[in-house]
Amino acid sequence: MNKDNSNTNSKRLVSLDVLRGLTVFGMILVNNGAGKEHFEALKHSAWNGLTPCDLVFPFFLFIVGVSIYISLSKRKAAIESGAASSLPTLKKILYRTALLFIIGIALHAWDMLLKGQENLLANLRLTSVLQRIALSYGIASIIFLYVKPRYLWAIALALLGGYSYLLLAYNGYEPSDANFANTVDRAVFGAEHLYRKGPIDPEGIPGLISSVAHTIIGVLVGMLLLGKKDKKRPVTLAFIVSAVMIGVACLLSIWLPINKRVWSPSYVFITCGLATALLTLLTIVIDEKGHDKWCKLFQIFGLNALGLYVISEMLPAIFGLAGIYDAVWGAISSSISYPCLASLCYALSFCAVMSIIAWLLWRFKIFIKL
Repeated sequence: MNKDNSNTNSKRLVSLDVLRGLTVFGMILVNNGAGKEHFEALKHSAWNGLTPCDLVFPFFLFIVGVSIYISLSKRKAAIESGAASSLPTLKKILYRTALLFIIGIALHAWDMLLKGQENLLANLRLTSVLQRIALSYGIASIIFLYVKPRYLWAIALALLGGYSYLLLAYNGYEPSDANFANTVDRAVFGAEHLYRKGPIDPEGIPGLISSVAHTIIGVLVGMLLLGKKDKKRPVTLAFIVSAVMIGVACLLSIWLPINKRVWSPSYVFITCGLATALLTLLTIVIDEKGHDKWCKLFQIFGLNALGLYVISEMLPAIFGLAGIYDAVWGAISSSISYPCLASLCYALSFCAVMSIIAWLLWRFKIFIKL
């Protein structure tokens, strides 16, 4: 936890904080609907396809990549010039990776304990959102630290190319136990430690291949927008890169359908393309034009993004145990007869609670660093 102003890096984009905040707000919104019926836009695609809900996680991984460039570019330059050793930086990367991974596992343990579930160690899920973020961050950071920038695109494309082969050759699009992802994950973790609500574990090991490539693309976009020393951002080029990635995604989807569950290469390109376009647009509106009053709440969310996400994952179990969920959901569902709208209203009320927490953290200059 840090009480210093977190916006100390001269290259930091306010627009990046806003995009991060929008993304985390979206993650909290889609994760906290109530009841059994929800608007389609707030649900993940059952298999192939893309919904607005499918954008939030990949947007966050993209932002992680941009942030890697911001946080490590000066250290990388110092290391390459011989002015500094890479060992301290490597230790920090590994420490943060391990911390995020452990917190991800702890969140599942927390939920199971408060719900009174038995056999904690035998049934504890070892894969999830924070674990995927941790490993993608760690691997992409090490690659960026030690690999020359001109090779990063080649590495990202090689990872996506290799993963495409695995998907096509080994039933990667089969929504059943025959999917090669199931074979790999069960061999490594055991079925009892995996996601149980779908045909495959969406945060398992095979999808990490394309997630690392996804994060590296975020690094490259960060390099594009922030690499020049002058204040002029190459926004036109960024929009072109965005359009190219979306076009590649549409072409690839003929053979490799867009699929969030398997984190398909087409999914990587279309979500990175959309994230690049949105970040570039926010850069123009906020950083260049100075129109930032409308986005203060999302900027506040962005300054404590991972901390707020962790809190949002802990609160539902507490609300359930304390009877808060039943009371609030009972009041909303009895007042609103349309189940999907009632679910959205509950999710928005939960976001309102998280907004108060976010504002208090910002008001007292508390920035939770994970």
